[in-house]
Amino acid sequence: MKSAKLAKALMAAGLALTLVAVPVSSAVVHADDQVTSSSTSANSTSQNQTHTLKKSYVVYGAGAADKDELSQVLAVGDDFTTLTATAADYQKYINPNDSTTNAAMVSSVSIVPTDPGSGVQVNVKKFNGDNNITKVTAQQYAMVAQMAGVTDVTITVSANRPVSGESALTGVYKAIATDGVDLNSQNTQSANQMLGATNGAIAANKDDGSYPGKLMAAVGDTTKSINQQKKQGETPTKATIQTTLNQNLQQRNIYNQTKNYTGPIVNALVQFNNSPISSSKDYSSHVNDTIKNVKNSSGDIMNKAKKFLNSADGQAAQQKALSWWDRFVNWLRSWF
Repeated sequence: MKSAKLAKALMAAGLALTLVAVPVSSAVVHADDQVTSSSTSANSTSQNQTHTLKKSYVVYGAGAADKDELSQVLAVGDDFTTLTATAADYQKYINPNDSTTNAAMVSSVSIVPTDPGSGVQVNVKKFNGDNNITKVTAQQYAMVAQMAGVTDVTITVSANRPVSGESALTGVYKAIATDGVDLNSQNTQSANQMLGATNGAIAANKDDGSYPGKLMAAVGDTTKSINQQKKQGETPTKATIQTTLNQNLQQRNIYNQTKNYTGPIVNALVQFNNSPISSSKDYSSHVNDTIKNVKNSSGDIMNKAKKFLNSADGQAAQQKALSWWDRFVNWLRSWF
């Protein structure tokens, strides 16, 4: 009789686990799932240069106000580690020659590890109904973070008052450093250059909501091509990079709108070509994940699943699922 009961219980458990497998929350990448680098030396170009997180972070700008409201907008949970991005951090990670102040550090971010192979996804969220990130798009943040060596994360960006948003990546880089990884400064500097290099083209095409995604996908395609050539022992020239970018812009059907703005983009790609990540053995697969995220995206929200899961309805659904699981475990125990 006991064996019969046990068989029934195991069958019920198997069915329950199948039902629970319907995703209710984003999977967290654990330490063993990380993509890590054994060296960040510029000479160790064959090493992996991309990294994800062990846990979730929220990084408030030192000049940010209304942090309680910001935490709601950024969907901050109890398990998030809280950091502050300062002017000194901006000088360390973005521009060592900049004389910015703590008061100017307004952009805030949350950064959450996601499934391996999910790439970088970015949500730029409104604050009290206002879109206060006025210059940088979700697609720019995503590809630039990937170029810097960040992968398999969802980044949410917001600000309590209007700002360009260019300092938001400071928080992303600080979270990665706090998590135990030092991103290579050559990688971050070339990525940061790309942020500014794509602003002109995006501003000129501001009425086309799909343009930022297509442009950043073309940039990603070009970095992937550079990486593949470098891994084969070839070093692309500036002329080759220009030709490859033009081809990728044509493939995305945005060459005519972009051709007058490619100069700064090519210069940023040359800097990428000179950085360690351009030879990293894992770069192509990871950038391909992020290209998939940006190429057909438009607007400010790239990870709608995360948006739901952190909404009131999403949290209620998670709580309901957890309560159901508790009841099931108690029922299973009653068999023994």
